[in-house]
Amino acid sequence: MRIAYFDLISGLSGDMTVGALLHLGLPRGKLERELKKLPGLRYRLEVSKKFVNGIEATRFRVRVEESGAGRSWKTIRKIIKQSSLEADVKDRGLDIFARLAEAEGTIHGVPPDRVHFHEVGAIDSIVDIMATAIGTHHLKIDSFVFSSVPLGRGVTPSRHGPLPVPAPATLELLKGVSVQWINLDGETITPTGAAILSALGSQVEDAPRMTIEKIGYGAGEREFPDRPNLLRVLLGETGPAWGHDEMVVLETNIDDMNPEIYDYVLDRLFAAGARDVSLSPIQMKKNRPGTLLRIIGEPSTRDRLAEIIFKETSTIGIRYYPVKRLVLKRVPLRLKTRFGSVWVKMIEEPDGEKRIVPEYEELKKLAEVKKIPLKWLYDEVLGSFNKERGKGRRR
Repeated sequence: MRIAYFDLISGLSGDMTVGALLHLGLPRGKLERELKKLPGLRYRLEVSKKFVNGIEATRFRVRVEESGAGRSWKTIRKIIKQSSLEADVKDRGLDIFARLAEAEGTIHGVPPDRVHFHEVGAIDSIVDIMATAIGTHHLKIDSFVFSSVPLGRGVTPSRHGPLPVPAPATLELLKGVSVQWINLDGETITPTGAAILSALGSQVEDAPRMTIEKIGYGAGEREFPDRPNLLRVLLGETGPAWGHDEMVVLETNIDDMNPEIYDYVLDRLFAAGARDVSLSPIQMKKNRPGTLLRIIGEPSTRDRLAEIIFKETSTIGIRYYPVKRLVLKRVPLRLKTRFGSVWVKMIEEPDGEKRIVPEYEELKKLAEVKKIPLKWLYDEVLGSFNKERGKGRRR
């Protein structure tokens, strides 16, 4: 599997991502030809070499050649859909931009379709995001892994007045992502960068086991006193079909709670970031029947999950301990069916075979909208995947 590891030395932005992809081998000519398929945009691209602390990197900038009232997400979505870009490129770009619009809408309290991007910001974002989609497609990247995100501090000016750093939309997009605060005054990750990470990264973990083929450096605009302002992207092939990560297990024995409450407790735990929650019948002291509640989560979620257990159950104590997992590689994939598109996880088996696991909530919503049995939709998704896989083998 072809993998890209994003090493966020000083953060992440749209222009740094495109710069790194160009440095990895995305031809500038192809990028410009593909971007011209987006109608109605006036801009020019600047691509140059930049040496950062002696390291050669690629600097990518968008120079906007128009001014006006701006564009809404609804308008931008129409521009992308009406373009003649390849379907996979459009889908990836739309996914990234949709996450950005949803985050901005949440912060400003408006529906995503009413989110308005001012003119320069709109074109910058469109070009950066679609160039990212074009570049990752051209380089045939199957999986994306990001390092922990360094976050700076401070205040930055905006059209709405001074805003805290990181920007509110950036933090909204980083929910559930591993971050680390650093002693740096200024923005290290932009909303566009956070949207790219949110859409492309299946998870944030330590550097994966891989055979490195190429390394690309994308340069940022600012200079930082304690680190080079670079994004480093490592491109290569994965090692074993499985990876490993570290989790924490929280568990408690309960024998004095109404079992009807467990359904609500499980919903809250999953919403708070639990990776898995299970209930097992046990026999407790004085021969009382009880329930073992066991949760697996990332170490950073331990206290959040423990608080929910204490608040929502009758327990007065929780055991916890670190564990290590071996996990098969999986990649989020948007799969088209005759009933609509759904998200699935594509899992690679140790022998290289691939299978999918449809996302239940996605299937449930689509089945309700289309008024068809859930099992029909499940079979349709599996059939669509097997059909596409068959075409790929014949090629």
